[in-house]
Amino acid sequence: MKGNDTMKLLQNKKSVLSLVFWLLLTTFIAWDFAKSAAINQRDEPPLIAAGSGKAPTGAHCSMPK
Repeated sequence: MKGNDTMKLLQNKKSVLSLVFWLLLTTFIAWDFAKSAAINQRDEPPLIAAGSGKAPTGAHCSMPK
């Protein structure tokens, strides 16, 4: 009987942790969406810009040499 109680407790703890995780993730996404400026999709660089002539604007490849 004691082992069965332990399993129920672990399942309950797992459920609570899962619920807390999803609530925090949802809250973070909502906060980020509310605080971020709108994205101008026409101003975004293409996903693959190799050979397009556009200068890189992010990550290590945009650092001056």
